[in-house]
Amino acid sequence: MSKIERYRKLLGVTQYAELKDLKTIYRNAMKDCHPDKFQDNEEEKMAAEERSKKVIEAYHFLVSIAPETIEATLEQYNETINEANIDDFQYKGVTLSIDFSDGNTYEYFDVPKNTYVKLVNAPSQARFARRHICNSFVYRSVNKLVTA
Repeated sequence: MSKIERYRKLLGVTQYAELKDLKTIYRNAMKDCHPDKFQDNEEEKMAAEERSKKVIEAYHFLVSIAPETIEATLEQYNETINEANIDDFQYKGVTLSIDFSDGNTYEYFDVPKNTYVKLVNAPSQARFARRHICNSFVYRSVNKLVTA
């Protein structure tokens, strides 16, 4: 199960969930698993803390790949992928992280290993990424994660 599917399952949402729905679901989930509800039982409190951390992580991740978030940053994203060169990239599991020369970094999810190998061996990695990765896979900006 991919990271995206795992987080959607945790929050009980589909890929079509809007930001306002995600926010409502997140708030309700946090009410149910907030550690302060379990002051009398230390074991339940610890379990609630772990669950709330997972809910928070899932929420922030799903917000970062939501269509509304992507649409709001689409102009900057297109400028980056069309005008900047690739400085570096890393592949971990099925997540490809690309650092662009303009300072932006994007993560692409569920990228097959054979696509990564083709990127490594491409005569022009930036052109290959534009044609086969940038508009083909779910992505999110890593820059906002660092500055937020």
